[in-house]
Amino acid sequence: MFRSSIALQFRTASCVRSISIPSFCFGILLPLAAWSQAIAQTNVVVVRPKPIHDVLVNPGMGITTFQRFNGQEPNPPLKWSEIGPVTKRPQAPTKPDFPDTSVSYCRWYWNVLEPEQGKFHWEIVDLALEEARAHGQTLAIRLMPYSNQDPLPEWYRNSGARRANIPTDKDGQIWQPDFSDALYLKYWGELVAEAGKRYDGNPSLDSVDISSVGYWGEGWSPYMPAFPYQKALIDIWLAAFPRTTLLMNFDEQQALRYGTEHGAGWRLDCLGDMRTSSTNPYFPAEMLEIYPQQIVRTGIQDVWQHKPVSLETCYTVGGWKERGYDLDYILEQALRWHVSTVNIKSAPIPSEWKNQFDAFQKKIGYRFNLRRLEYSKVVAPGTMMPVHMWWLNEGVAPIYKEFTVAMQLKSSQAAALIPVPLDIRKWLPGDGVYDGTLYVPDNLPDGDYDVRVGILDPRTGQPAIRLAVEGRQADGWYAMGSLTVKAQ
Repeated sequence: MFRSSIALQFRTASCVRSISIPSFCFGILLPLAAWSQAIAQTNVVVVRPKPIHDVLVNPGMGITTFQRFNGQEPNPPLKWSEIGPVTKRPQAPTKPDFPDTSVSYCRWYWNVLEPEQGKFHWEIVDLALEEARAHGQTLAIRLMPYSNQDPLPEWYRNSGARRANIPTDKDGQIWQPDFSDALYLKYWGELVAEAGKRYDGNPSLDSVDISSVGYWGEGWSPYMPAFPYQKALIDIWLAAFPRTTLLMNFDEQQALRYGTEHGAGWRLDCLGDMRTSSTNPYFPAEMLEIYPQQIVRTGIQDVWQHKPVSLETCYTVGGWKERGYDLDYILEQALRWHVSTVNIKSAPIPSEWKNQFDAFQKKIGYRFNLRRLEYSKVVAPGTMMPVHMWWLNEGVAPIYKEFTVAMQLKSSQAAALIPVPLDIRKWLPGDGVYDGTLYVPDNLPDGDYDVRVGILDPRTGQPAIRLAVEGRQADGWYAMGSLTVKAQ
């Protein structure tokens, strides 16, 4: 995956040895080459870090909390709420029986965020961002227009906007909007645009759902507009959040294709729906009948290589168990879709399923294992040190945000941070090799130094990614060995 001048030199040397030369010269060159290689090897430290098998909590991946944050009381086994937090929730008196996670997922209705036209309650989202940071998480959000129990804002319903149904219809108790109405695009678009102005590019914002049509903004409705209107309602999100990861909801094939073609990842809301049939046209047997086929028909099989896939459970995990669903099938399918985050509604995992979920969490998203490291035993300041790294991504997806691989040379008197020129967003599942040289700072004093490796948050310069190897120290760096700095 990674190439460098060092690797090219080895290939060049190999080519030189294959050139036809007089036989009397060959007997001289071969011992010289072997002698040179032996000398070089005496100055090489080889480290083979020992792997660990823990569940790792890392940025942008794993099971998420839902409408709450790490350490807060989970939902009951079979229930959850679609009402997003508007005030601080207390911490649970004891550590909850729920996985630690790096992402909190929250969503709020339009009538909460803009109860009066033009008067936005962004303090609700601000508080959620603050709470996420305080709990060691980033925040994923959805802004929802309405649901079958939560109406559109009253001011919108009285604005002259068109209604798609009438009170005597079967669903007449809910004021269903006409999504092709210019007023819907105007007013919903104003909310989205204001959210983008306030939050786009916020480093604590993990992702934003593209949400405009239907109950919960999931993208389906008995009153679906023609695709040009759906496109316009997707475009407002693309314009408002050019720097933040967007996730396209799954339900409409043409809309799903359009959103992902324009840079969004994708998400679906009913992981684990193992029904084999359904008479409800708006709630088909999704896990078995709809999702696997739609991924192929839409052509989004490779989106995961560049943008994340996020899944949400149908019911809760306890609801799967109650219905006798096949857990292994569900989890294996999620991994085949290269999932990075999973919302299980902050409901408990049944105790007899915890081992399977632990194994699942070790594969979600990315999992970086440094298999081998080589560096020089003795280096001189101001010179280039040959370095070899063999990495393995043991997960099912890459990392999607920029982080910096670095080596650190540290003694009691001095320290040097040396970035490694790698773009780890390109580390798909499997092996990656770096063969190159790193500059040893020319002002580094002579002495013995600890060699440490880390993957750093570029904003803070501090280690941010846990590796699947032993050696992690209190400050997040991984101890690899030592070397000597000695001026020539």
